[in-house]
Amino acid sequence: MAKNGEPGKGRNGAVKGRSQFLGSNGNWIKRDTKTGRILDQKTSTSQPFKGIRKEH
Repeated sequence: MAKNGEPGKGRNGAVKGRSQFLGSNGNWIKRDTKTGRILDQKTSTSQPFKGIRKEH
């Protein structure tokens, strides 16, 4: 899994084992790639999660 770097420099590497997709309600939804289980839903903004690959 990705680790947060020094303050101000951001994340080191990509987040592994996770993917995201745009749900029918317009929210980005985070999923575990191994189990397919939904982990989180982003409701505050229309921006995707940072550092997590998108499903197509």
